[in-house]
Amino acid sequence: MTTTATDGIVPKFIQIHFLAAWPGALLNRDDAGLAKRLPFGTATRTRVSSQCLKRHWRMADDPRALHELAKRNGIEGVRSKQAIEREVTGPLRARFDKDMVDAVEEAFITKFYGKNAKDKQQRQALLFGRPELAWLASEAERLLAESASAAGVKAAAEIWVKEQKNNLNQLRDQNLLAASLEAALFGRMVTSDTRANRDAAIHVAHAFTVHAMQAETDYFTVVDDLSDREQGDDAGAAGVFDTELTSGLYYGYVVVDVPLLVSNLTGCDRKDWTGDHDRTLAAQVVEHLVHLVAEISPGAKKGSTAPYSRAELVLIEAGDRQPRTLANAFRDAVTTDHDPEGSLGQRTAQAMAKHLTDYDTLYETGEARRHTAMPDLALTGIANGPLRELAAWAGSVVRDATA
Repeated sequence: MTTTATDGIVPKFIQIHFLAAWPGALLNRDDAGLAKRLPFGTATRTRVSSQCLKRHWRMADDPRALHELAKRNGIEGVRSKQAIEREVTGPLRARFDKDMVDAVEEAFITKFYGKNAKDKQQRQALLFGRPELAWLASEAERLLAESASAAGVKAAAEIWVKEQKNNLNQLRDQNLLAASLEAALFGRMVTSDTRANRDAAIHVAHAFTVHAMQAETDYFTVVDDLSDREQGDDAGAAGVFDTELTSGLYYGYVVVDVPLLVSNLTGCDRKDWTGDHDRTLAAQVVEHLVHLVAEISPGAKKGSTAPYSRAELVLIEAGDRQPRTLANAFRDAVTTDHDPEGSLGQRTAQAMAKHLTDYDTLYETGEARRHTAMPDLALTGIANGPLRELAAWAGSVVRDATA
């Protein structure tokens, strides 16, 4: 567990493990409004889905938010069921005949959302990059400008769809990141344009509590400020409700496929990612991601629970072998009973450290490691420093790697 340098290792994968606690919160709820759950090992745990985590990391109101990084580089993304109407044909309606715009709009919607896409509720929410939307808008404008009637533009749009079967994929030849930074990092599936699909370079596991689920039903009322008990009004409650709140210490796990990340961002062959390519953006992504994982909280019911916390331990590993989670360190749920041997956090960190040592003994994969942790959770034998240094190190692993 003592290695901190990447000497002799081409770091194909970066693994980020974190421990973070939230009391009295509803971080991620299911369709019934209850906290999401996960049966695992000896107990059912509270869960935060990977989709929830990724969205908060992408959209955080933070200088290191991934959407801010995308904005600075002109490669933002829009995920919507109404991208064509809102971003492509909508701005053209003030300049062209309604029936003509309707014809182009229908052709574009059918192309990307399917034949039954007139019902917006039946559509798949697609991720488009801003460069893609700008290109589609220019194509729609060209079709309208070159046509004299609704029938003419409808025919022209149908020919456009057939001749450019893989529209978005063709645009990639002109602008590598046309699909957006988000697509390059977290992947994209477009069933109508399969060659425009992207494999995710960042893999995110569902976070879960290291101990059994701790839940409480919170009963609350809404008070009517204008009720008058003396006039025979009720006790003043305008509504009676309940919701589920949970508390817990969560383990989370993120993997960065470094060759795929560099390939998605630079266009190089995945096998040639250590070649002479500009890895500045890839390094920034990793550095920002480390900060976001540690500092950004997911959470519903923010107004009534203030679910803001930060990770108490972040461990990063860089290696050239298949990643492996440390979740199995908590297959037997950590007990929440008072223990004179240490706090819940200490015992959790110790369980993680033991599991890591056992893996090292069994597989000898030699990952380089560094971490940051609260004093009582610090791991022995692994370089420990502030989050800023940890994030910078992770970025340098990507930027400076050589074959």
